[in-house]
Amino acid sequence: MATTNDLKNGLVLNLDGQLWTVTAFQHVKPGKGGAFVRTTLKHVLSGKVVDKTFNAGTKVETATVDKRTMTFLYKDGNDFVFMDSDTFDQITVPGETVSDAAGYMLENQEAMVATHEGVPLFVELPTSVELLIEHTDPGLQGDRSTGGTKLAKLETGAEIQVPLFVTTGEKVKVDTRDGRYLGRVNS
Repeated sequence: MATTNDLKNGLVLNLDGQLWTVTAFQHVKPGKGGAFVRTTLKHVLSGKVVDKTFNAGTKVETATVDKRTMTFLYKDGNDFVFMDSDTFDQITVPGETVSDAAGYMLENQEAMVATHEGVPLFVELPTSVELLIEHTDPGLQGDRSTGGTKLAKLETGAEIQVPLFVTTGEKVKVDTRDGRYLGRVNS
C-alpha cells in the first residue's frame, strides 16, 4: 500500500483487480477545498489510457511488477519462449501478450519481460532493432525524386514502409514502437 503522495511515473497500481501504470501525475492545491492528485493511468494489458483524480493522502494499492531482461529463444505455436539471462529459467509468453513486438523479434534477441505474480504482462523491446529486408520490389526509375516509399517484408515477417532506394538483402534500423524506418545499417 502507498498513499497518493508516493505516486511517481512508472509505478504500477492495483485498482479493483486491474493493473494500471502511472504515466503522469500532478498534485493540485486549490484555494478552496482539499488538495488532490490528478493522474493519467495506462492499463498494463490493454494500453487504454484514463485520467483519474485521487484525494490527497488517499491510500492506493501498488502491484509488484518484476521486469527482467530475457532472451527470446523460439516460437512454440502462438506462444513465445523466453529465458531469464541470470537464472536460465524459461517462461512461456502468450502471443496476445507479445502482440506487436512479435514483428520485430529474432531468436536470441534480448527483451524486457514484465511479470506480476508469475503472469507475463508485456514484452518491451529496445526502441530500435536492426533487421534484414527479405523482400521489396525494386524502385522504378524516376520515382526517386518524389521521396516516396514502398512496402518491404522483414526477416521476421513484419511489413514496413521504406524509401524507394532500399533493396532486398539490406539491413535496416526499425523503430519498434511504431514500425517506422529509421535508416540503413552499414555492415
